Amino acid sequence: MAVQCQPFTCFHKVHGTNIRIDPSRTQATRVESFANGICFSQDPLAPGQLFLVEIEEKELGWCGHLRVGLMARDPRSLDLVPEYSLPDLVNQGDSWIFAITRNHNRVTPDEEENPSNLVKDLSEPYLKVGKFKIPRDKLIARSKPGRFSHILDDLYKTNILPPTARRSRIGVLYEPQADGTRHMHIIINGEDMGASARGIPASEPLYAVIDVFASTKSVRVIQLEYGFPSLQTLCRLVIQKHVVHRLAIDWLDLPQLLKNFCKYE
Repeated sequence: MAVQCQPFTCFHKVHGTNIRIDPSRTQATRVESFANGICFSQDPLAPGQLFLVEIEEKELGWCGHLRVGLMARDPRSLDLVPEYSLPDLVNQGDSWIFAITRNHNRVTPDEEENPSNLVKDLSEPYLKVGKFKIPRDKLIARSKPGRFSHILDDLYKTNILPPTARRSRIGVLYEPQADGTRHMHIIINGEDMGASARGIPASEPLYAVIDVFASTKSVRVIQLEYGFPSLQTLCRLVIQKHVVHRLAIDWLDLPQLLKNFCKYE
């Protein structure tokens, strides 16, 4: 199993006309309407590299949710970012994009070469996709601290809540194949949905596509740590292990930034 280094990830300067990117380029918010919300990763993804976002804000009144995928073109080559990823961007070619739905975008056993691959153990510390393994710690959503957050956390851990619920974490990666092609995988709250797109040519780099569409209002990039965890992460794990509830973190004599990191990440 390969556990490679994960670089800092952020959004590209090229994006839809209704998108506002924050100064860190890690938060994308659709400021009006329900479309023109397409965003791209700043850099092409490496094999097995997960581009992960958390749904921060929802907007009532619209039908449809976040759309996620890959594009085998540099975003700067687009004359104009399309209004919709589906079907507009896909119809231009070299893009593989799927709407995130209540069905969790799972690949059915008939489509999967090995149906047993669909049986996931979400208690395992690592998510395994082919030869790659990714620490599951940051892949699973965490609720906003509150009276019922411990209940919601358990629902996120078992991936029972709708995949487009607020604070859900959704990502995309690709896995190289022996025949020289690539398979795209969508990851929802630490669960691999299977190879949703197969046979992607290996001739061009692949950029992540995040379409902040309709009822999804704002998303934030989640930075992942591969290999040895940082001192900050180790501190967080120790603190979380020894508190009864995440709200108890507020009572500790710790810097506020560390408290926020322990509660929200």
